[in-house]
Amino acid sequence: MNRPLFTLVAVLTALPGCSTNSIYQDQPLVAKVDTGMTREQVRQIGGQPLAVTDRTVEPGTCFDYKLTHEGHQQAYNVSFDGHGMVDHKSFMTCAQWSHAQQKAREPSRPSGGGGY
Repeated sequence: MNRPLFTLVAVLTALPGCSTNSIYQDQPLVAKVDTGMTREQVRQIGGQPLAVTDRTVEPGTCFDYKLTHEGHQQAYNVSFDGHGMVDHKSFMTCAQWSHAQQKAREPSRPSGGGGY
């Protein structure tokens, strides 16, 4: 994984985790799903996802789930590489994860003012 993408993933995973991870950390999808698991193993733990989508940035698929705790709902995704193995999970939808990946791959724009 390239450095900008890794940094973006770390930030996006940490920010929502501050408030939601503690609430949902005991949910089976959060607590038991690990990198390298198969789609079938994830289904056994979390059940049928709300949606299954093809990834747009990297080959693979993504499962959307909705976690529920005391009447509150939280989006959660489990993303699979081209071989069907978990390579990412986070407190966002698959669409949001795809958008974050796309933004991370965009060329950096020079900052600052000036011109010629």
